[in-house]
Amino acid sequence: MPELPEVETVRRQLEPLIAGRQVLGFGVMPGAERLMRGRSAPEVDAQLNGRTFTSVTRRGKYLGLNLDNGQVVVVHLRMTGSLRFRASGHEEEAFTRAAFDLDGGDQLRFVDVRKFGTIDLVERMEEALPELGPEPLSDEFTVDALWHALRGRQIAIKAALLDQANIAGIGNIYADEALFLSRLNPEAPAGSLRPAERRELHAAIRRVLEDGVAHGGASFRDYTDVDGAEGEQQYFVRVFRRTDEPCDDCDATIRRIVVGGRATHFCPKCQPVRHRNRQVKSTRPRRAGGTLKPR
Repeated sequence: MPELPEVETVRRQLEPLIAGRQVLGFGVMPGAERLMRGRSAPEVDAQLNGRTFTSVTRRGKYLGLNLDNGQVVVVHLRMTGSLRFRASGHEEEAFTRAAFDLDGGDQLRFVDVRKFGTIDLVERMEEALPELGPEPLSDEFTVDALWHALRGRQIAIKAALLDQANIAGIGNIYADEALFLSRLNPEAPAGSLRPAERRELHAAIRRVLEDGVAHGGASFRDYTDVDGAEGEQQYFVRVFRRTDEPCDDCDATIRRIVVGGRATHFCPKCQPVRHRNRQVKSTRPRRAGGTLKPR
């Protein structure tokens, strides 16, 4: 599922492409009607016709396509969804579920293999969102804000990081990576962190998310950007989906366990329970097909 870095990459790419563009029509392909939330496709088409996109915002893993009348089209990509900007005359695309027709003949297409994504037209973006915690790359996400979300919790720290009500936008990839950088065992109780560990986890969360954005997101399977291109963060991961590979920072083998129903990857030597944190020394990218991916 696209996480904060993937959705933020799409936001940054999409805004200059659609801001100031007029919507001439909106349609949903037969069989994909369930992606609409709240209003039917004909209702949304009638509301959007003649409106102009002004900007694109993000909240957690959700995108907001803002309109000149104050309304917002809220898009949730979920597991396999992507927004593709296609110039006039571009060929038809497999798994296109919905399309916004723009002035000049261009299209903004919602492509989704598994049809789990959603589109909603609302007056305010918050109307279409669940309860979300602070944005981890914003000023409101402080060490105290992190601890406020974790304090008193006995669930595993990995599960706590995946709870969007605690912190918005973190998913499986970046939770594993942040826990590795902060040298925390994923099964450690969330409320047991010492002050130094809280600071280190806070810094690690910011670092892995910033790295993910810098590399255009991670394309382990389905994620692509607005041009249909893959990201590169998968070449830089330290533990995620590296089961049975050697840790870059020690001689241990990376393990895979299940925490809170989610596959979890960690180094048992670098991340034992209650282990004190150490400085991460590895900065090289991961191997791709036996060759190091250049920076």
